[in-house]
Amino acid sequence: MKYRQNIYLLYAISFLQGLVFYGPVATLYRQAAGVSVFEITIIESISLALCIALEMPWGVLADRIGYRKTMIITCAVYFVSKVVFWKADGFGGFLLERVLLSVVMAGMSGCDISILYLSSREGESQKVFGIYQSFGMAGLLTASLSYSLFIGTNYRLAGFLTMAAYGAAAVLVFGLKEVKEQERERRSRTRFIPVFLEVIKDRYFLLGMVGITLLEETNQTITVFLNQLQYVKCRMEPKTMGIVYILVTLAGMAGGVWSFWLNRKMGILSFAITLFFGGGISCLILSGTRSGVLSVLCIILLRLASSLFGPFKAELQNRQVTLADRATVLSIYAVIGEACGVGTNLIFGKAAAASLSSAMLWGGGLCALGGVFFVIFRLKKASV
Repeated sequence: MKYRQNIYLLYAISFLQGLVFYGPVATLYRQAAGVSVFEITIIESISLALCIALEMPWGVLADRIGYRKTMIITCAVYFVSKVVFWKADGFGGFLLERVLLSVVMAGMSGCDISILYLSSREGESQKVFGIYQSFGMAGLLTASLSYSLFIGTNYRLAGFLTMAAYGAAAVLVFGLKEVKEQERERRSRTRFIPVFLEVIKDRYFLLGMVGITLLEETNQTITVFLNQLQYVKCRMEPKTMGIVYILVTLAGMAGGVWSFWLNRKMGILSFAITLFFGGGISCLILSGTRSGVLSVLCIILLRLASSLFGPFKAELQNRQVTLADRATVLSIYAVIGEACGVGTNLIFGKAAAASLSSAMLWGGGLCALGGVFFVIFRLKKASV
């Protein structure tokens, strides 16, 4: 197949960009540089707000200049953001890193999965998305093992090694082939406003996507930032945190691999309800436990629930696209998700400032709300 090499290159890029060597101590890294937990959530909210502002312009631009050029630009900026992170000291430095990351996320959003979707054979895209996600998790696993065995508390070394991996990814991206030409026969002069109006017409589909996003954002905040505070609360040693991070990463890999099979085996509605319930109950248990073992199991379950949804969500969104402006449509979906993320970050930040247990309770509530939204979407779709 003409574009098959794109899939393998993106797998490699996903692995390299998964090599976040400071991942097991991301919050502690920032705290050591003088940034508080509340400041971290403020930075995250600013970053998401910027993503919202940049998403749709980037989507329109990507449809004009092509997905390959967009990926080259964003991977280069991604590398620069890791250089900034390595050298960052205080609120301003980490804010700048996140601003650059917003440019990357908005630009890459929709482009990577569009390339994968258009480079895949018919009917295999969800599997491809799952493997792509798993390669990113494999990178995280490799980085976590390295952190536990060799890096320890040398946070700046972890930042340097991460920067080097992202530099390698920025080089590999030049090997991608443009796939936008596959859609030329369907290309139209559709402008942004009509595309936007066409997308938001299906309100129930958007409600389902918001539901999944609430689970994803809960996973992101708890398993990346609040997890380390939970481990400290359970009196866990930093070295043990690195091992736990490996287990959580393995759960993320399993989600990418098994998503397609479980979805087919269980059926969409049962599959979704199980994942929302698993995520919600994990948060509720975390809000009340001081047990290290129970905390780890709940974090793993929450990560697994979110990662199982990832490839399925990408498949749903790509299948929904009927217009030639694929990147623009996917960017609109991303904007809606990021708008939810701004709100959830502020909720988690305020709740965590009061107490860690309150933040975990909010996570359970958001998972439950997300489940209700998704069930409404599926039932409405089934009735049509």
